Amino acid sequence: MELSDYLRILRQRGWVIILVALLTAAATFGFSKVQTPVYESTLRMLVRPSRTDFGQSQAAKELLASYVAWLNSRYRAQDVINTLQLDMTPGALLSDVKVAAENNSFVIQLAVENSDPDLANDIARTWGERLMQWQTEENDKNRQEDRITIEFIDDPQAALARPKWKINTSAGAVFGALLGVIVIFVLEWIESGVVRRSEDVERYLDIPVIGSIPNN
Repeated sequence: MELSDYLRILRQRGWVIILVALLTAAATFGFSKVQTPVYESTLRMLVRPSRTDFGQSQAAKELLASYVAWLNSRYRAQDVINTLQLDMTPGALLSDVKVAAENNSFVIQLAVENSDPDLANDIARTWGERLMQWQTEENDKNRQEDRITIEFIDDPQAALARPKWKINTSAGAVFGALLGVIVIFVLEWIESGVVRRSEDVERYLDIPVIGSIPNN
C-alpha cells in the first residue's frame, strides 16, 4: 500500500480510532472512580550513632537490617493493633506495611497503605515510635559513646497510592487508539477484495482506467 492509501484510510475510518479511544478512556475512568481509594503513608527515620568514626558508622549500617527485621514482625503489628484498637489481624496489617533501609543515608523508610489517610499516618507513626522506644531501652544497656538514636525526619505523610485515574484514563485512551487501528486494518482486510474505485482497478489489474460508466 502507498502512503496515499493510508491517508485515505485515515480520512475514511479515522473516526473509529477516536471513538474506540474515547470509549476505553471513559471505561477506565469510570472503573478508577468506583474503586476504593488507597492511601500510602510514608515515614522516614534517621539512625544516628553517637560517634562518627568508621567503626560506629559500620555498626549502625549493620543494625539497619536488624531494625527492618524487628519492625517487620507480627509482634510489632499486634502491638500497633492493640495501641490503636484496630479491628484486624497482625497478618492483615503486615500485608499493608513495607519496611526498607537506605544504608548510605542511615534512613529507615516505613510505608503503610490504608483506605483512611489519617489512620495510615497513625499506624506509621505508632510503628516508628515503637522502634524508637525499643532503641532507647537498648541504649540504657550501653555506654554513652556506643549509643544509637533514632528520630523522625518528618511526620508521616499520606498520599493517594491508587487508583491513579489520570494515568489509567490516559493509558485507556492509548490502548483504545491502538485497538481502533487494529479494527481498521481488519475491516480493510475483509473488504480488500471489493472494488469500489478506479484506483482499486488500476492497483489490482495493473492497467490504467480510461473511462467509466455513470450510475444513472
